[in-house]
Amino acid sequence: MSLTKLDIDHLNHHFKGIPPEEIISWAVDYGSRSIVTTNFRPYEVAILNAVREVKSDIPVIWCDTGYNTPHTYKHAQDLIDRLNLNIKLFVPKQTSAHRDAVMGIPDIDDSRHKLFTEQVKLEPFRRAMSEYRPDVWFTNLRKGQTALRDTLNILSLSDAGVLKVSPFYHWSDTRLDVYLNQRGLPNEHNYYDPTKVLENRECGIHT
Repeated sequence: MSLTKLDIDHLNHHFKGIPPEEIISWAVDYGSRSIVTTNFRPYEVAILNAVREVKSDIPVIWCDTGYNTPHTYKHAQDLIDRLNLNIKLFVPKQTSAHRDAVMGIPDIDDSRHKLFTEQVKLEPFRRAMSEYRPDVWFTNLRKGQTALRDTLNILSLSDAGVLKVSPFYHWSDTRLDVYLNQRGLPNEHNYYDPTKVLENRECGIHT
């Protein structure tokens, strides 16, 4: 049974202040095909650990642009091994070497930046969603990250009608630091997303 906007508003009011694990458990029971997406940016380990503790075999969708920093790749491999993540890797159809030769990484003001974003992030993401066809999508969106994300909540619906669940939506960096320290989980801040460049820009996946 689909949730109405009124249902979602009521649940968001109820879930504010509820432990992430309880929100995740509810969402896993609600849906039949859950996924979690990650790009291994700072604090992603929180959502990966929390979801895995509830559903250890959940598909973890990683759309790797091919332009992550060496620190991010090492951090990703550490988390994959440490948490035994069920990683499902999706990469662009062109290699980064090919793209570097013919396009490079266009600046956000360059007319080719839209094509670049389509190639390295949006097309692989659509391919992943088409293959797994989730009804529940766990993500680590948080209030204060971008103007768009400030309009969302713990629960929101994507344009395709997928229930997007962000259990840490109201959490600050400081609170997440405590969460990670209590569990001995590593974090990595050496991260760069060439499709966003600026921290407060959206790349298109959540729009």
